Amino acid sequence: MAINWTGVFPALTTKFTANDQLDLPLFEKNLNAQMAAGVNGIILGGTLGEASVLTTAEKETLVKFTVSKCADKIPVVLNIAEGATRDALQQASYAQSWGAKGLMMLPPMRYKSDHRETVTYFKAVANATELPIMIYNNPVDYKIEVTLDMFEELAACANIQSVKESTRDVTNVTRMINRFGNRFKILCGVDTLAMEELCLGADGWVAGLVCAFPAETVAIFNLVKAGKIAEATSIYRWFMPLLELDIHPKLVQYIKLAETQAGIGSEYVRAPRLTLEGKEREEILKIINDGIASRPKL
Repeated sequence: MAINWTGVFPALTTKFTANDQLDLPLFEKNLNAQMAAGVNGIILGGTLGEASVLTTAEKETLVKFTVSKCADKIPVVLNIAEGATRDALQQASYAQSWGAKGLMMLPPMRYKSDHRETVTYFKAVANATELPIMIYNNPVDYKIEVTLDMFEELAACANIQSVKESTRDVTNVTRMINRFGNRFKILCGVDTLAMEELCLGADGWVAGLVCAFPAETVAIFNLVKAGKIAEATSIYRWFMPLLELDIHPKLVQYIKLAETQAGIGSEYVRAPRLTLEGKEREEILKIINDGIASRPKL
């Protein structure tokens, strides 16, 4: 399955049981809600997926399970976030053998690579796999910016096809289009900037709060692309207090709480993360419940 890299791609959370095992039945419930809403692909093992605390065996289970449930209707993409190039190459090989249809790739973890090192890292993986790749450009959280000059060199790899644009600078969408035309598909990776970047020409949205509110997320995308800006804006303004949960260091706990309140998830996270408690939980719960209470009719 080729990937069009257009539309809404949920970065799904990983569901755990109370005794810290994968909760596949609950994961499937959420996955079904995403597919029913009309999402265009599924991303596993990203920041929201708690990738850094998943074992390779758990990633294998998640990918194979998701692939089986998606049944070639939409592509399954695995995130690669590794410290060593050889580990990234191994993960890419695993992903293909497990049935993933694409990769999302962060720059090297735990080492701030320079221009040459970053490009060489991405090219090494791209040249070793047939899978299409989306570069995850998030210098705010991961401290390495994939610059336009880097993309100029990466364009030589045909399977590097898209970018998850998380620089927090909406003008980067215009810069990418001005420089590369349609060579790279652009997907917004920051929930609070999604409508702005879609209006500027972004092709898709790698979304977070979609995990709890899939129908509303897909509606905004579809309305913007249909030119129905006023209708999209109305939903987006309702959504904004919830979307802001995506740009906090505890986005995993916040979004999992939202999933719980929406009836398609649980609060369980894997240590060192801890579930919310006390005043913080009450404050986040109020934002979520206020949003659910005023949920727009689509």
